[in-house]
Amino acid sequence: MTHSPDELTLTTERGVRMRIYGTVQGVAFRAATVEQARALGLTGWVRNRTDGSVEIEAYGPRAQIGELIRWAHQGPPAASVSRVDVSELGPGEMPPADFSVRDTF
Repeated sequence: MTHSPDELTLTTERGVRMRIYGTVQGVAFRAATVEQARALGLTGWVRNRTDGSVEIEAYGPRAQIGELIRWAHQGPPAASVSRVDVSELGPGEMPPADFSVRDTF
């Protein structure tokens, strides 16, 4: 069976790190991220940063990672996202078994 490049893209695993800026702390962003990521079947973590941003590291199928990135541009209802920076993680990164909240860094 042959697959088109689009089909292969949808099934390829991917890891990303995101930094979300704006009014994103004190608005349940971390809890909502965990809920969203788990619903998408992703693993990784989310944490507040001391500069007021939120950091997310997520692993999973490319399509679901794309959904989480789109969601992060809005966040939960009380959030006001001004910017989302996304960087790809290298293939050497080891994904965690679940999606969790980490301590502020």
